[in-house]
Amino acid sequence: MTLIKRDMIILLERKVLETSRSAAVILKKSGVTPRSDRMENITYHKLLDSAQGMIQSNGFNAFSYRDLSTLVGITTASIHYHFPTKADMGEALTRRYRESFNEVLRRIEADNGDAPTRIEQYVKQFLQTLEHGGKICLCGMLASDYQTLPENVRKEIRAFFTENEAWLEMVLQQGKTDGSFVFDSEAKDLAIAFFAMIEGAMLGARMFEDKSRLQRTVDCWRSSVFSQGKGEKVKREKACW
Repeated sequence: MTLIKRDMIILLERKVLETSRSAAVILKKSGVTPRSDRMENITYHKLLDSAQGMIQSNGFNAFSYRDLSTLVGITTASIHYHFPTKADMGEALTRRYRESFNEVLRRIEADNGDAPTRIEQYVKQFLQTLEHGGKICLCGMLASDYQTLPENVRKEIRAFFTENEAWLEMVLQQGKTDGSFVFDSEAKDLAIAFFAMIEGAMLGARMFEDKSRLQRTVDCWRSSVFSQGKGEKVKREKACW
């Protein structure tokens, strides 16, 4: 196929998609949810799901819209309809991931009252990610490409890190206050260290193809921070880091 023919096909596909979108807007104003609109939403999230899998496995710079087109089974023009640029897709994906993870944090907080259990449930989220084909945290993976990423994607990654560190600070301070945790540093500093430890341990676990590295790292942290029991004089274990 010549470049001219290919460009003509892409242009025609975009025109069709634009026409469909205009029709959908008219139907919405009439109080009708068009089938095409529902299908668009399904395609939108299918694209993000597929892109997330590729990024968590290979990184942001290692996939293209052509790769995504082959995986999902739609044309690149259709992908551009939903996400005009790769930066737009990256921003939408990291925002969705961040908001979804924040919902997980709210659920952990609502379902578990004590700080140690909240920490255990938090770590469980990362362990489960590793269980899915050795994938790692999406934002942790993107952070390794940070210098080459568009600013709108960087902004979402920074927000993810900041929000997680703030949540961990809250839980660690809770544990220190009730005696569940024993540490001398500020809760904020320990939260930064803990989150960095989790993200780093995930990278190591994937590199060595040894998922237990993450759990062993957390166990080491636990032995240095968890209190040895209520009503007893706290016996400090030798810190692992």
